[in-house]
Amino acid sequence: MEDHVKRTRAGPATWLPRVFYGWWIVAAAFVIHGLSGALFFHAFGAYFVYLQAEFGWSRTLISGAFSLSRLESGFLGPLQGWLINRFGSRTVVRIGLLLFGVGFLLFTQVDSALTFYGAFLIIALGSGLCGFLTLNIVLMNWFEKRRSTAVALSAAGSSVAGLMVPAVALALGTFGWRTTAVGSAILLLIVGLPVSQAIRQTPEAHGHVPDGRGTPEPSDGTSGHGTGLSGPAAGFAAREALRTRSFWLLAAGHGLALMSVSAVSAHLIPFLVAQLNMTIESAAGMVAVLTGVSLVAHLVGGFIGDRVNRRLIATLCMAGHAAALAVLASAPTPAVVAIFAVLQGLSWGFRGPLMTPLRAEYFGRRALATLEGFAALVTTAGLTLGPIAVGVLADRMGDYRLAFLFVATMAGVGMLCFGLAARPTRLAGVGAAARGVL
Repeated sequence: MEDHVKRTRAGPATWLPRVFYGWWIVAAAFVIHGLSGALFFHAFGAYFVYLQAEFGWSRTLISGAFSLSRLESGFLGPLQGWLINRFGSRTVVRIGLLLFGVGFLLFTQVDSALTFYGAFLIIALGSGLCGFLTLNIVLMNWFEKRRSTAVALSAAGSSVAGLMVPAVALALGTFGWRTTAVGSAILLLIVGLPVSQAIRQTPEAHGHVPDGRGTPEPSDGTSGHGTGLSGPAAGFAAREALRTRSFWLLAAGHGLALMSVSAVSAHLIPFLVAQLNMTIESAAGMVAVLTGVSLVAHLVGGFIGDRVNRRLIATLCMAGHAAALAVLASAPTPAVVAIFAVLQGLSWGFRGPLMTPLRAEYFGRRALATLEGFAALVTTAGLTLGPIAVGVLADRMGDYRLAFLFVATMAGVGMLCFGLAARPTRLAGVGAAARGVL
């Protein structure tokens, strides 16, 4: 609520150096994404090995917790959109960080599959509330012409976090997974909460306009990424957007992309340790290669995404995901795995910053928080099914190769989804979509 009531003519946080305030929000999002990525998303594979060694659980059981935690975040999506509209993103992020930290503390007390799943669900709830959906909505409000760049720079925090996986793996080996989890909780609270203070919901409420322009410059929708949907009240109503094929095709393509990302995040380290006989530290180093490439691609992709057709880039990146998983499925040596890491990192990095800007480009800001929430129902299906499908197939077949080929095939389907997701147009004065309507 404070996003809507604490306003001054001078704008927020006037003690900060005089640059467009939207970039300070980008910096805050970078830090929060970095914490989430380093401590949870990228680190899960390293925890996986220690949990399996201590409790003797199957791949399916452990990866199932990761998948169900993502499923919880997806079902939260529509409610999360409402919470953002009602209370503001800063409040939602703060609640998320608190739950994230509490979840890690509960994780240290795990002694059964039931308590393991319970702790993971709380971790997922917290990470979801302070994650991409909430932060990207803020960035869509503060930027129009540089949306992809803003998202890329903020999401680079998650890629930088991947470079920290070897450090997390070292902490796990040195101090144990329970002590490492306590340290993770402390970092979330003492770093994340102060940083979240920088978040503000809209530029207009604080005397700014998107991109820091001197005066608003509505797009006519005829060039670049202009949509003709300028301003916080412009764009499709939620009901209109949900009736278009394009909304659901974009969501499906995004979900299938995240299937490949989540499957790799959960199973790459176990695969390298079990089938290529790599040490956990060496396997974590391969994760660092993947995320290092992704970091560079994020930054370049954000710049390109503000200048080149975003849907075309997303389509090509899905082909890259498919090729990467096919390479991983047949990898006989760590050198070939490195080729996979480069392909996957490039595809993930170039595509990642484009998803929310693409929906904002198609449907405007008017109902974007609600639309992102409904899209999360679909994208989370991919996040959930990826680790579970790979875990089940690996348990039944005795290795990961067929499982990775399955995910590669699904990435190919995602390529078709993006390719078919034409931009919807509206009948003048009617508000219905002229094409691409269900």
